[in-house]
Amino acid sequence: MNNKLTYVVGENITEVKLRDYLKFTENLSSRFIKSSGISGKISVNNKVAKLNHRINSNDKIEIDMKKEEHQNIEPEKMDLEVVYEDVDIIVINKRPGMVVHPTRGYPFGTLANGVLYYFKEKGEKCIVRLVSRLDMDTSGLIIIAKNQFSHMALARDMQDKDLHAKTFEKSYMAIVHGNMKEKLGTIDLPIGKLDEESIKREVCENGQRSVTHYEVMESFKNADLVKVTLETGRTHQIRVHLSHIGHPIYGDSLYGTSESQYIDRQALHAYKLIIPHPRTGEELILMTELPEDMKELELKLKAESNI
Repeated sequence: MNNKLTYVVGENITEVKLRDYLKFTENLSSRFIKSSGISGKISVNNKVAKLNHRINSNDKIEIDMKKEEHQNIEPEKMDLEVVYEDVDIIVINKRPGMVVHPTRGYPFGTLANGVLYYFKEKGEKCIVRLVSRLDMDTSGLIIIAKNQFSHMALARDMQDKDLHAKTFEKSYMAIVHGNMKEKLGTIDLPIGKLDEESIKREVCENGQRSVTHYEVMESFKNADLVKVTLETGRTHQIRVHLSHIGHPIYGDSLYGTSESQYIDRQALHAYKLIIPHPRTGEELILMTELPEDMKELELKLKAESNI
């Protein structure tokens, strides 16, 4: 496994502090730079260097990312669908009904428990660093970073899309009630909490700006299959926005109605990711099919359309 980051300093660099070069040229976070420097993990031209060391063109900078890490999560053997994996990241297709990370109510059986077991079986001394999360009953693609650097880089690119000019796109498929008047559109409405005790969110004036792009992919008699792409990533954003405009997701008991005759959870699936690779910057496009319960719902809706 390549546990080192390597940079060769570009032309026209003279007597620049190592700290400043890593932060402003290589876009590494201050936290990552500081922790790597304090632990003696950064070298320049094969010699350990302090962060105020002055660098010049053609200097070779290396950052050793290898370190012992532990996590208070019990590894559990489980079937995981790995969609993509390399030395820096792993992307899992999460099944519906699975909690992502242990909580007081769900200490075991979570995706993190399974991923930690997977790492140990492979002999990889990684902890679970979640880059993205999904609700328990939402299925689909989840990104997990294998080291501090990749977690930092992906979190940075996810939050600062315009600043770094890198594509970071999360798209979902949802099956909603009713037929949408506009087949293509954007919902730009702020979302906030009803109150501090509630898990429920709502569209409200003092909420955070939330932007959801949608496109109707297929229409049934009284339902649509909708592709949804997030510009912002608020809690329950898709569910709140679609319900607010009168098209709640099938099976969404919190923002719509429980409908076990159709599906046992909200019909929402994170089916596509476009991300810049944290190490190379190369664009990764990852996709997965609709899960079986959503395919079955489609068949039921098609059958009702033909009655």
